[in-house]
Amino acid sequence: MINNYLGILEDSLQKKVAVLDEIAEQNLKQEDLLKQDKLDIEAFDGIVDKKDELIQKLLKLDEGFETLYDRVREQLQANQDSYKSQIARMQQLIKQITDKNVSIQAQETRNKKMVEDYFAKEKSSIRVGRQASKAAYDYYKNMSNTRQVPPQFLDQKN
Repeated sequence: MINNYLGILEDSLQKKVAVLDEIAEQNLKQEDLLKQDKLDIEAFDGIVDKKDELIQKLLKLDEGFETLYDRVREQLQANQDSYKSQIARMQQLIKQITDKNVSIQAQETRNKKMVEDYFAKEKSSIRVGRQASKAAYDYYKNMSNTRQVPPQFLDQKN
């Protein structure tokens, strides 16, 4: 019976590795979008939504793993020698998961910086546009308020 549980735990870890790979792939797509001159907001939002789905899937896998592990923890610790190969495979998968988590966190940090830079640039661009519009409006307002002096003839006779 514990062998079945261990198989399920190992399968859960493999699924988690696959989900983390998908998240890393989405991060790369996000990075490519952020490197473009003009950001495709809809594509960016699509990637964010996909990453959210993957994160929810990851959380469910974690929950399931923890629940199942709690059931077999005592038996595993009491009979470690009997399940040595399965434990070693799971430890290797956990190491892969940890490495992928670190890599994804680094990607996320880079992408966050790129998003912040993009929005700072856009904000600056909007500010410049507003200043140009205000200057044009002020010029128009000043020009329409000036009184045009009609041509006048000077009387040269004394």
